[in-house]
Amino acid sequence: MKKHLSIRVAGKVQGVYFRASTKEKADELGIVGIVRNERDGSVYIEAEAEEEILKSFVAWCQQGPRAARVDLCDIKESELKGYTQFSVNRY
Repeated sequence: MKKHLSIRVAGKVQGVYFRASTKEKADELGIVGIVRNERDGSVYIEAEAEEEILKSFVAWCQQGPRAARVDLCDIKESELKGYTQFSVNRY
């Protein structure tokens, strides 16, 4: 069953290709949604996929790309929004 997760990642997550790496991982796993930088320095992600796929994606988000340092990964489940692709947004 498809699920929707809202994920906020904080730490050293801007300026380290977090958004681009998130899109690569989402595309690799077949996840749809969005990723964007937030003004507070965090990264916000919405992801939709089957539960098992999302578990793998969340595990990746808790580490991020090599140059990142993830201090917090806050995850909330909510209603499906019906994304058709994964996109990188500015803010």
